Amino acid sequence: MVHFKLAEIEASIQDFDQAEKLEPTLQPYLWQRGLSYYYARQFQAGANQFELDLVVNGQDLEETIWRYLCMAQLLGDEAAKDCLLSVRNDPRKVMRQVYELFAGNCQPEDVINTGKKLGKQGEFYAHLYVGLYYEAQENEAQAKEFIMKAASEYPLEDYMWHLAVVHQTLREWV
Repeated sequence: MVHFKLAEIEASIQDFDQAEKLEPTLQPYLWQRGLSYYYARQFQAGANQFELDLVVNGQDLEETIWRYLCMAQLLGDEAAKDCLLSVRNDPRKVMRQVYELFAGNCQPEDVINTGKKLGKQGEFYAHLYVGLYYEAQENEAQAKEFIMKAASEYPLEDYMWHLAVVHQTLREWV
């Protein structure tokens, strides 16, 4: 995870692979490796990792969204929408709204409005995922606006906040 936070994506994948080699039962829990695969443009490997994660954490919408993001890079946004996995009971309101956005059932402003009601963490996640939604839609200007806002205005001591910073770095938005 340290290598990922430093935007050293290939090194982070090697570390996750080594962790799995040392303890094979970790494989379905390595969702962070799926994120590294996304940034390494290894989209099929990323989608596969997120599918494994859903076996042990079937209520987490983030794995479903990240699988979608990988599939969108492989197949296009519309095809990815057709294979969006169904997940129920994620307790996070903002993530349920994000899921509805990616499923085509609401608009980005609905996600942002939900995030506003949930404080700094809700605002961060709303902006991050709206930015990622726009990236899947190949709208770089909007992706940049929302992800940069997530990283700069809503800092958290959270792996996903570091992801927003890494995203900016790798896209050379900083």
